[in-house]
Amino acid sequence: MAYPFQLGFQDASSPIMEELIHFHDHTLMIVFLISSLVLYVISAMLTTKLTHISTMDAQEVETIWTILPAVILILIALPSLRILYMMDEINNPAMTIKTMGHQWYWSYEYTDYADLSFDSYMIPTNELQPGGLRLLEVDNRVVLPMEVPIRMLISSEDVLHSWAIPALGVKTDAIPGRLNQATLSSNRPGLFYGQCSEICGSNHSFMPIVLEVVPLKHFDNWSSAL
Repeated sequence: MAYPFQLGFQDASSPIMEELIHFHDHTLMIVFLISSLVLYVISAMLTTKLTHISTMDAQEVETIWTILPAVILILIALPSLRILYMMDEINNPAMTIKTMGHQWYWSYEYTDYADLSFDSYMIPTNELQPGGLRLLEVDNRVVLPMEVPIRMLISSEDVLHSWAIPALGVKTDAIPGRLNQATLSSNRPGLFYGQCSEICGSNHSFMPIVLEVVPLKHFDNWSSAL
């Protein structure tokens, strides 16, 4: 999860998030180079008295500043489209979980198991256990197996919500009357926190999401004990 004064992304816990961070670094470097070039040109124009009388008639310069931006856009668009298709592709999910947004809590249903569903409410500050995270802890965590492709079916019963887990690179809108799907997979066990990322009313800040990712053996033990 994020820590105070963090400037970058959370540590990636899924292949998709790793690709997103690499794409962010790739694009940021291009922006940095463009900004440096523009700053240099502006500085040179303001500090030098040298002039070139044929600059305004240079066909070569016009060709370069037409082709170069197109090449830069292609270098940004191709990896972006690749990641977009990767995020939209779902290959043989091992399990499916239906997520419903409410004002202001989440409900979950493990569709591959009989009668395995629950509501997830935020724990009030005055009821937190020592070490609990304010506005992030819930009474019922979503337990998932690690290194397994999981399909999330996300919808809402009242207003717009958004189910988001930054460390896994997942953010999907929950829209009333519409069923959206997302895929997630974690490379390592742990607790992963998220929050509703769509303004949904007065208690929008009080509907967190907590995923507890465990090895497959522990997940089987948990599901069979319920």
